[in-house]
Amino acid sequence: MTISFEGQVAIVTGAGGGLGRCHALELAKRGAKVVVNDLGGAMDGTGGSSEAAEAVVAEIKAAGGEALANGGSVSDRAGAKSMVEDAMNTWGRVDILINNAGILRDKSFAKMTLDDFQVVMDVHLMGAVNCTHAVWPIMREQNYGRILMTTSPTGLYGNFGQTNYGAAKLAQVGFMHSLKIEGAKNNIHTNTIAPVAATRMTEDLIPEAAQEKLGPELVTPAAVFLVSEGAPNGVILQAQGGKFSTAVMVENEGVEIGLDADADDIASRYEQIVDLAGAKPRNMLQLNAL
Repeated sequence: MTISFEGQVAIVTGAGGGLGRCHALELAKRGAKVVVNDLGGAMDGTGGSSEAAEAVVAEIKAAGGEALANGGSVSDRAGAKSMVEDAMNTWGRVDILINNAGILRDKSFAKMTLDDFQVVMDVHLMGAVNCTHAVWPIMREQNYGRILMTTSPTGLYGNFGQTNYGAAKLAQVGFMHSLKIEGAKNNIHTNTIAPVAATRMTEDLIPEAAQEKLGPELVTPAAVFLVSEGAPNGVILQAQGGKFSTAVMVENEGVEIGLDADADDIASRYEQIVDLAGAKPRNMLQLNAL
């Protein structure tokens, strides 16, 4: 089976380089018309230039595809709205949104300013929220949409010096889990990719010897699958260097101690309480039935 995006329109944020560029190029190769969004700023989010986005558009057009550049900031509601308006004014629909834009302001929490925490949340989390909110009514009206969040191992498991980044990245997963429920009736599927790739954002985090085996193009197959017509709904796919796996939140059976349980009871049975033997995912329908 060959996945095709003929007749579809995709928006990819942060697509001037790295993962976003690879996603945009592959979507275009498979027939999608692509809005290449990139603020063109430095890794900390400062500055801005349209050159990066324009260069990717030129690549797509040189290969026979259709694309346009957008320099709006995802953290700005007007910027998010502008990329959707560009897509609608040019092609009349939006089928795919890949929330990929991001910045870094790494420091240990003790040394981090609240401004540096806030701006990372604004780009990663609110950027995804702003763009998704702008496409949501369009996708509902079309009765079709595919949305992709981008988390990371830091969001799922933590990393020193990245409390802001980790909080924003895991927040996107929580965002996805509710969107998958709300969008299902309108055939809007929302998924999350957790990439490990050698990009401008990770050049100081990934050893140089490993970087050549962790190209961003090796993540793109998973991203493209997750925004295809046959995509699942509410899945986290991890992708790195040709290896693909899933990450899930699970719950064990727990221990029934009783309504009179106190902290000492929990301490004495803690090992049983956290035993993950037989743990499995639980969905919201099960929770509502309690």
